Amino acid sequence: MDDSIRVHYWASARAAAGVGGDELAVDGPITLEEVVRRAVALHPGTRLPDVLKVCSTLVGDRPVSSDDPGRVEVRPGETVEFLPPFAGG
Repeated sequence: MDDSIRVHYWASARAAAGVGGDELAVDGPITLEEVVRRAVALHPGTRLPDVLKVCSTLVGDRPVSSDDPGRVEVRPGETVEFLPPFAGG
């Protein structure tokens, strides 16, 4: 059984974090709100908190951006992706 949640940062979120992603060790499901809190704590003093506020978010392949992050459950083995707004066309 996988005991971590993979966090993947895209574009400006990746630039703000300074890495492409993080692995969060967990004992069971946690909320998306907790995923964000822990991700931000791993990168203190960066712009990551501001960037994550404007990101679209996927848990697995499920879009959850409009859901309350305190009510979105993320299970061990899942991937959370933060996708900033993309410019251009």
